[in-house]
Amino acid sequence: MHRLPSQSAVTRFRLAAYLYILFILLVIGGICYLGWALYNNHPQHVISAASVIGAAVGVFIFHWITASRVRCPLCLVPSIARKNCSKNRNAKRLLGSYRLRVASSIILHNHFRCPYCNEPTVLEVRQRRNA
Repeated sequence: MHRLPSQSAVTRFRLAAYLYILFILLVIGGICYLGWALYNNHPQHVISAASVIGAAVGVFIFHWITASRVRCPLCLVPSIARKNCSKNRNAKRLLGSYRLRVASSIILHNHFRCPYCNEPTVLEVRQRRNA
């Protein structure tokens, strides 16, 4: 299993994973809330739902900036950012998304498998040898 080079890389991986999950939850919640508000004809709730969707856009921008710096230690491709690179043929999805699988694996198991090189990485700092 590969390890990350620094504690800041571990922190960036966790932050990008939490932001991606938060973005998905805000989008789903905002759309459901907007549908409910439009169905029941509540104009104040429509404004609130629009602000939730706006918050989702803000979280997405912050996630996009954070995820672009999060790279697999082996193949150096951003594992949580959307890239048009070809995925490994053994890479698995969660609900149709490779990024969701990586983010949920980081949050729940403290390790992930890169969808591009399919190598496992644990969220720990690698030990340096003193020579």
